[in-house]
Amino acid sequence: MSANPHSDRPVLAEKLVLASASPRRLMLLRQVGIEPAIVAPSDIDEAAAPGEMPAKLAARLAEAKAVAVAEEHRDAFVLGADTVVAVGRRVLPKPADAAAARYCLGLLSGRRHRVFGGIAVVAPGRAKPLVRVVTTAVQFKRLSEAEIAGYLAGEEWRGKAGGYAIQGRAAAFVLRINGSPANVIGLAVAECVAMLQGLGLRW
Repeated sequence: MSANPHSDRPVLAEKLVLASASPRRLMLLRQVGIEPAIVAPSDIDEAAAPGEMPAKLAARLAEAKAVAVAEEHRDAFVLGADTVVAVGRRVLPKPADAAAARYCLGLLSGRRHRVFGGIAVVAPGRAKPLVRVVTTAVQFKRLSEAEIAGYLAGEEWRGKAGGYAIQGRAAAFVLRINGSPANVIGLAVAECVAMLQGLGLRW
């Protein structure tokens, strides 16, 4: 059964497992009316391989997360996702400190970058995961030192790919977006829902 369009409450997807600890991904699913039955974060190494391209990295990590969690949920649809922010071929980190966040913002200032959202679904009875990468282009304005310092002070950057959260104060830095804004937040929900429905998940 599909979600009730007249209800503000998410509908429990009894066979859906979200293989992510990200509160933003859970929020985005709930926003479109889907409540995963289980949230089971994966524990994988997210380091890029030498020379690995950003889109390949996003796809590989999303698949690895879904596959790892699916080992314990064989009768479920397991959703894995990963977000990679890149300037050219350079993958930006999830900053662990203010210095790394400043480095990211300095690279993004006045430039166009891409956000690669990997989505992977392991479905019951399907031999291989279904994997897709959604790409969104984001253009930042040129940031002043005061703007960077103010953003760093707020610590919104912690744990965010590329060192910023577009759904927060960093929205003031964005001149234009080409593609899915939800993908930049953490999950391209339109594409994700289409994948789940195409594999036969109903809620």
